[in-house]
Amino acid sequence: MSLPVKRMGVLGGAFDPPHLAHLALAQAAIAQLKLDELRVLPTGQAWHKTRKLSLAEHRLAMTKLAFADVPKVVVDEREIRREGATYTVDTLRELRAENPGAELFLVLGEDQARVFGTWHEFEAIAQIAIICVAARAILTNDEATSGTQNASSSDPMPNHFHPLKMPNMPVSATLIRARIADHQDILPLVTEPVARYIANYHLFETT
Repeated sequence: MSLPVKRMGVLGGAFDPPHLAHLALAQAAIAQLKLDELRVLPTGQAWHKTRKLSLAEHRLAMTKLAFADVPKVVVDEREIRREGATYTVDTLRELRAENPGAELFLVLGEDQARVFGTWHEFEAIAQIAIICVAARAILTNDEATSGTQNASSSDPMPNHFHPLKMPNMPVSATLIRARIADHQDILPLVTEPVARYIANYHLFETT
């Protein structure tokens, strides 16, 4: 009798800071894809980010706090520890080698799906993992027209996307950082431990 195939999700991001939409996406992926485990990976040196990220130690700590109570989530530090540019394809290859026979599911948020065609070796990513995207990112094509290459219906890649049903959550790290800079409350957007960490370390403050 053969053992069941392990179903492993992979959710990466800057998590600068992690917020409630990240948690909702993780919980949706675990439930809808019937995952045995979801690896959450804060990025290291993000080649595609024009904005300088917060220190890796802060983003890692906030990510651990944010996902601490989500069953089946494992915060994976490998991209933070990796020297040089961080590429998702390298992480997927490592996970495949470490978990032979496992089925990999790459979980993307709306913003990531829009520019998936610009990712390093995106064709190889699609061969290694099943790409799963928050439904709004692949159903609202008029919103997916920004960027150098997007995930609209004219792009062949969305044919390989598996939709995840997600509530409409107008939350973003950009909005949270702006609220902090404007001395506004962020508790409706992040968990209490993350809000406390941000306050304790005075992250994202402009003055």
